[in-house]
Amino acid sequence: MKKKKIHLEVVKENTGYSATGTIENNFIATEAESFTDLQKNAVEAINLAFDSEEYTLNDIQFAYDLKSFFDFYKVINAKALSERIGMNQSLMAQYIKGSKKPSTSQLKRILHGVQQIGRELSEARFLM
Repeated sequence: MKKKKIHLEVVKENTGYSATGTIENNFIATEAESFTDLQKNAVEAINLAFDSEEYTLNDIQFAYDLKSFFDFYKVINAKALSERIGMNQSLMAQYIKGSKKPSTSQLKRILHGVQQIGRELSEARFLM
């Protein structure tokens, strides 16, 4: 039997991160002060819920709200990303702070920009 891909939603909280998801009528929830610890806790929680198979971090897909994403991936400059995708910088900041909720099309636009950067970085080569 093939293992299921586990989907967890990650949210940045005041004291750290939380992750939740429902898999086969099992509600999975965990929290931690850092995202790295959250990942470890998520693997442990999933393995406790599904003791018939061993799950690893590679079996889990994390979905983020914008605040959590930009908090964890501080290396991504929101100002530069907004310029790159042609979005108003203050609007992007409001989305990230949570004072405005982006539409589905705006979320797709941001995600497409992030994924494009990821593809470009994965193909980067340095002169040696």
